[in-house]
Amino acid sequence: MGSGASPTDPSERIVSLDVLRGFALLGILLINIWVFSMPLAVLQNPTAYGDFTGANYFAWLFAHVFAQGKFITLFTLLFGAGIVLFTRSKDSGGADRLHNRRTAFLLGVGLAHAYLLWYGDILTQYALCGLFVASIRDWEPKALARFGLLLVAVPTLLYLAQGLTIQPGTQLAFGWAPSDAALASEIATYRDGWLAQLDHRVPTAFSLQTGSFFAAQFWRLSGLMMLGMALFKWGVISNQRSSQFYRRLLVGGGTGGLTLILTGVWYNTAVEWQAPEALFFGTLFNYWGSLLLAGAYLAIVMLYCRWRTEGPVITALSAVGRTAFSNYLLQTVLATSIFYGHGLGLFGSVSRVQQLQIVVGIWAIQIVLSVLWLRWFRFGPAEWCWRSVTYGTRQPLRKGR
Repeated sequence: MGSGASPTDPSERIVSLDVLRGFALLGILLINIWVFSMPLAVLQNPTAYGDFTGANYFAWLFAHVFAQGKFITLFTLLFGAGIVLFTRSKDSGGADRLHNRRTAFLLGVGLAHAYLLWYGDILTQYALCGLFVASIRDWEPKALARFGLLLVAVPTLLYLAQGLTIQPGTQLAFGWAPSDAALASEIATYRDGWLAQLDHRVPTAFSLQTGSFFAAQFWRLSGLMMLGMALFKWGVISNQRSSQFYRRLLVGGGTGGLTLILTGVWYNTAVEWQAPEALFFGTLFNYWGSLLLAGAYLAIVMLYCRWRTEGPVITALSAVGRTAFSNYLLQTVLATSIFYGHGLGLFGSVSRVQQLQIVVGIWAIQIVLSVLWLRWFRFGPAEWCWRSVTYGTRQPLRKGR
């Protein structure tokens, strides 16, 4: 296929979706590793814990500029697109019934994941938002995109309002700058056994799924899912637009996104990462910059899939993408086994440079396992359970059966 053509074979479009999903899933770990290995406060305030100088600063800068908010944005757009793709070929009554059953299973897995393994779970929030956005999946793409952007903007307005009215000394969400005692307590908890970890995991997961969810995540995730639906209907996510379109998206999204993100880094450095400036104003640069840069990443993947329709990169990313549900859970199992007390107990003791090395190691494990698994099986193990519950019957798993 020529570099200027768009895929006409539906199977090629599915491969593009799988590659994009695998790319997003692997990239998410670059940020999740912070919370797997260090106190939660570092997710927003990198100066809250750990060395923030020299090579460790540049390791953070790389992950912040190129990963934080970008890959989860891509993954959420794909989730919205997946709702349209799943329901499109089914009659309206059957589609709603199957989607609700599918979402209920996702919610159950998400809750178990959050409270039993890792409070940073996103599946629960995806399920709740998915129930909402599925009801408007038949809207025209322009309406979906406009309403989606409006929802994405809501947390920005809330942050600006809170930043302008907050009183000095007010306790900030999740502790922007927790005390040494609070940090030591969190570290000791996750270096302890599984039962001891529940003392922190359960209330933290509950807080993230209630107050934090309704204040910010519901709006952004739902809005991005709507944008994903619109982009799928426009043929953007499924690689049906012209190469010129994707090149423009790459240049525009990359230039605008990096400009906003780097401006945010400059601003937060200028205010010395102090709240409320850094929290309520400084974080907004990356909030919007990540949306633009995610668009550039989408364009890169679509163009690459036209340039190389096969090969090791396509094979690796599409395999991870086809087993994304399983791989998302596997990331938690591997990371918590490294950092939590029921495993190696390295929580709070690994530098940011070392975190990147661990990420590469986990990527290698996931890619190899995904490629090998799909040689003999149709779906990942979690995907197989998901499909079986959705359709109410045991789905074939092994190939050739």
